[in-house]
Amino acid sequence: MIPQLKTSIIEWLIGLNLSEDAAKLITDFSFFAGLLILSAISYIIAKKVLISIIKKLTQKSKTKWDDIFAEKGVFNILSYFIPLYILYTFTPITLSNYPVFVSGAEAIFSALMILTILISINAALNAAAEIYNGFAIAKTRSIKGYVQVIKIVVFTIGAILILTNLFGIDNPAGIVGGLGAFSAVLLLVFKDPILGFVGGIQLSANNMLSPGDWISMPEYNADGTVIDIALTTVKVQNWDKTISTIPTYSLISESFRNWKGMDESGGRRIKRHLFIDMKSIKFCTHEMLVKYERIEYVKQYVEETEKALQEYNKSRNIDDSILVNGRRQTNIGVFRAYLRGYLHNHPKVHDDMTFLIRQLQPS
Repeated sequence: MIPQLKTSIIEWLIGLNLSEDAAKLITDFSFFAGLLILSAISYIIAKKVLISIIKKLTQKSKTKWDDIFAEKGVFNILSYFIPLYILYTFTPITLSNYPVFVSGAEAIFSALMILTILISINAALNAAAEIYNGFAIAKTRSIKGYVQVIKIVVFTIGAILILTNLFGIDNPAGIVGGLGAFSAVLLLVFKDPILGFVGGIQLSANNMLSPGDWISMPEYNADGTVIDIALTTVKVQNWDKTISTIPTYSLISESFRNWKGMDESGGRRIKRHLFIDMKSIKFCTHEMLVKYERIEYVKQYVEETEKALQEYNKSRNIDDSILVNGRRQTNIGVFRAYLRGYLHNHPKVHDDMTFLIRQLQPS
């Protein structure tokens, strides 16, 4: 239909005493100008009407997934892709007499269409990552590194396709084959992403690290909470609110301490030292034991221990008139029992975990 219409207009212009070349030139570029106007109108319709309708539908839906996709601009591709597709399709028809211009325009329009698709894929991956972060598993398994790797692969393929369109290369495999010659250079350039990707897989597969974990790594002055696990780096917010950046692979090749087990156990080890004057340690007299029996935390201990020691000494006919004979209670032993009773009755001490009170060598 368009060729017939162009022919009619050219004949009409020739009838107005214009040369055939001038008539063709005016007709072709008039049609191309109309095509530009049509593509602009399609952009406005897609931007103002279609995108608005899609946003309203996503807001009315019960799920939040489509809302996130809309917020990330995944559907905005329609407002750019439709006019580009119109220009790509109808430019060869409107400017059929200018094959050189048409081939260049087709290459540019196709490259722009590929670019819009890449931008849309990037937005979709960001939306998918945000949706995943809403699940409970995201607290222990981060996919940010995997998303970044997918982006690298997608944009690499997209760049190859754009180059093949712009330079008129029929076989993209030629570009891929050419990249093989620079593989050593590419390995050097992408050394950190490759090592980071390997490290991220090992961290995730072995459940060694996840966002929210408290880790300490003195080599990098890191002691705080993991706030981000990316392809090449892990960010740790220290307790003084500074941020330490650690290469992902370093967490595999070097040692670090993860306090996650302590957090999950519900308790934390507390160590306290009490220094006692050696000269104050003595055997307990009868008056001391009577006094200790009135103390709540050691009453049962003193009674049971004294009974057991008396039976022991009696069974062996030990003369207990001398303190050093047989077995007797000491004030430090009673004090140790008091510490145990005090801690067992403390509301913030975990009784179900390792509980130890011991006497160390004198210092």
